Amino acid sequence: MSTIQANLIEPSSGTTVTFGASGDTVAVGSGATASGFSGGLDSVQTFTSSGTWTRPSGITKVIMEVQGAGGGGSHGTQNIGGAGGGYCKKFLDVSSISTSTITVGAAGAAVANGSTGSGGNGGASSWADGTNTVTGAGGAGGNQTSGYSAGGTGTGGDINIAGVSISVHQPQPGADSFLGGAGLYLHAGAAAGVGDGTGYGGGGSAWSGYSLPTGAGAPGIVIVWEYK
Repeated sequence: MSTIQANLIEPSSGTTVTFGASGDTVAVGSGATASGFSGGLDSVQTFTSSGTWTRPSGITKVIMEVQGAGGGGSHGTQNIGGAGGGYCKKFLDVSSISTSTITVGAAGAAVANGSTGSGGNGGASSWADGTNTVTGAGGAGGNQTSGYSAGGTGTGGDINIAGVSISVHQPQPGADSFLGGAGLYLHAGAAAGVGDGTGYGGGGSAWSGYSLPTGAGAPGIVIVWEYK
């Protein structure tokens, strides 16, 4: 059996490396190692509250996901659920970026038991490094006057997805976001919290009675996938 010793050099994009002819067997001896290859996913930072992203040593690129918070459901003449928060996804070379300000949107507030009014608006989530700003806007709270709640928009991403909006239909659940689900429809005998938005960015449910609060929206989140 012939022995072939090869020194491997990392190929450039589009290069094909072939060992032997078709039908040949290539055996790798015990203890053999491959070196010279680098890159790939190295770490992930997840922000469920506002803070500062600091680039770890050796990280050169990131993919970020930015999800705005969902709106809270209303109670009154219209009983409108809260809208879903906006979402963004972006690839970014961070070789020259050391830190970024991370804002995580707060959940839209519910309407208290026995009260009437519109639900609270969800807060915006964002990445802002001084050059790049990526924002997932919060979903609007259910507006019991206009009968409409607008989904949050996404801006600055390579992919921008708006949260789901809601118009008049009473009573009703909340709306979905990309990373979250709608709060369930509230009914007599339901437990408090059942109508809250789920995951991240989901809208809270409206409620037509007085025995429960409406559903609160789900909070936002920022996820940073870090690559060498």
